[in-house]
Amino acid sequence: MTAPLTPPPPPNERSSYQGGPVPPPVGAHAVGTPPGAPYGTHGDHGEQDGPGMLTEVRQAAVAVVAVALSGVLLGVLWWKLAPSVPLVGEVVGDRWLVYLKESEGEQSVGVDGTFTLLALAFGALSAVVVFLLRRRGGVPLVVALGAGGLLGSLLAWRVGIWLGPAQDVVAHAKEVGKGVTFSAPLKLGAKGALLAWPIAALVVHLGLTGLFGPRDLEPDPWPAPYGKTSA
Repeated sequence: MTAPLTPPPPPNERSSYQGGPVPPPVGAHAVGTPPGAPYGTHGDHGEQDGPGMLTEVRQAAVAVVAVALSGVLLGVLWWKLAPSVPLVGEVVGDRWLVYLKESEGEQSVGVDGTFTLLALAFGALSAVVVFLLRRRGGVPLVVALGAGGLLGSLLAWRVGIWLGPAQDVVAHAKEVGKGVTFSAPLKLGAKGALLAWPIAALVVHLGLTGLFGPRDLEPDPWPAPYGKTSA
């Protein structure tokens, strides 16, 4: 008596011993392969996305220096465009007294306002330039934009004071003479104006990135069946 013979496999099936592909377990896929992609392939997310962190830090360092140095121009414009505050020196006894020529004048407010408006304009301009040069953005670049704006404001403040009238108002009054009007030194009464540049830069850069920045590709909600690729 002979045992029953096992029927041979169909000719269209290929054994793994003949070099045919071995299907992966159900639910498993290769590392870096998105669900729905053919087994053994890698999607675009496996590639490096943009420059490395070291490159971004270098670009951020350059941005900080460039934005901060532009504060020199802001200081010069503040010195040129800010209204002058008139002072008058008088001699009382053997002492010199300096007081405002116009006690109700608004020149002091104009000095702060001029600095604030210029700082807002510089913040918006620096954000546009940085966005055009580095459209992809990144956390280091955003931090550099804010830090550079703050450093630029501080530099502009000191440059304007240095270029403006003398700080020693009594000596200045003695130099011009009693009763002669002279300009007060530049003074930033509202120190909060120093934050106008970095705030404007961050807000404008955020808006440009949201409107015109690169978009991430949304994943396909209907992945292709196993073994099939999209056209």
